[in-house]
Amino acid sequence: MHELLQALGLVLILEGLLPLLAPARWRETFQQLLQLRDGQLRFIGALSLVAGGLVLLLSTP
Repeated sequence: MHELLQALGLVLILEGLLPLLAPARWRETFQQLLQLRDGQLRFIGALSLVAGGLVLLLSTP
């Protein structure tokens, strides 16, 4: 459970960096994401899940 909370904290830190450091660019990126179709967003989500799974798989001893 401790590792899960650490991972969640790291995700929140990384997610907060762009709006903190470059809010205008973050807003532009978000507006571009809103214009994508559902299928495109699902594909991005699937790629993210696979990439995250591979990182977890490769990082376990």
